[in-house]
Amino acid sequence: MLNTTNGKYFQVSQGVWGMRLSFVNIYMIANRRGVASGWVLIDTGIKGSANKIIAMAETLFGPGTRPRAIVLTHGHSDHSGSLKELLKYWDVPVYAHHMELPYLTGKSNYPPADPEVGGGLISMVSGIFPTKAIDVRRNTQEIDMYDGIPELPEWKVIHTPGHTPGHISLFFPLNTTLIAGDAFTTTQSESVLDILTYAKKVCGPPKYLTTDWIAAAKSVRKLAALQPRIAATGHGPVMRGKELQSELNYLANRFEDVAVPESGRYVGRAAQADENGVRYIPSGNGKQRVRAAIVVVAAITSFLVVRRISKNW
Repeated sequence: MLNTTNGKYFQVSQGVWGMRLSFVNIYMIANRRGVASGWVLIDTGIKGSANKIIAMAETLFGPGTRPRAIVLTHGHSDHSGSLKELLKYWDVPVYAHHMELPYLTGKSNYPPADPEVGGGLISMVSGIFPTKAIDVRRNTQEIDMYDGIPELPEWKVIHTPGHTPGHISLFFPLNTTLIAGDAFTTTQSESVLDILTYAKKVCGPPKYLTTDWIAAAKSVRKLAALQPRIAATGHGPVMRGKELQSELNYLANRFEDVAVPESGRYVGRAAQADENGVRYIPSGNGKQRVRAAIVVVAAITSFLVVRRISKNW
């Protein structure tokens, strides 16, 4: 691992590197020689991460480097938070699935988070997470799901909805490397303790922002069927080999038992969306109003914890 004052970089596989930004990961993919030149950024982390991402790119690829493109697994704020800032520095295309474009062109906000799903403090405070659309329409380009992304010719794009309608994952068949975004995670993303310790375990998508659990289950099973030997996710450490395959297969086979919350706003009835954005949001239950004061207190606590994590990382 390369340690710098700007963050911690780690190698996922040949030509693929990642960086942990507080509680979320971003990735950089360099194409093989003779296939395509240059490199591509996958996701942009939380707001305020642009300088760290630029520093990582220049460490890996040299001063003044720029990606050929940016690819978003999805547009949630922890994956697109630094996008606008980066586009001021790198004026490059931003690729996303067509079902994700409404949230990147200002057409539609995401459905609200669900603090009632449980699992830890992060879930409890998720009601304060931003779900407002951003507008980067000048740079956005729809991914051609048949031909893939021109700047990543050897990588297969897989539509993996559930966490969001247009969520995608990336798969490199040559060495079965999978960049899964939040289709599944390799730490319990609802738990501050797991985030603090970077505990390694294959888990379902973050519960508090997953709005279609039936689709999420199908997506995990689709990825498990690929039998990846390396998996890099939006939250958690890289996992490899038999440990990865065993835990991912278990998650796929037992998804409804181990990943789906017992209750919650989107459990039993999913949010609905189309190419124009959100069309239907299930109503929340009364518990959310009762717990409002608790959420405020927990939010302050979470802010202090995350601030400490950021300083340490």
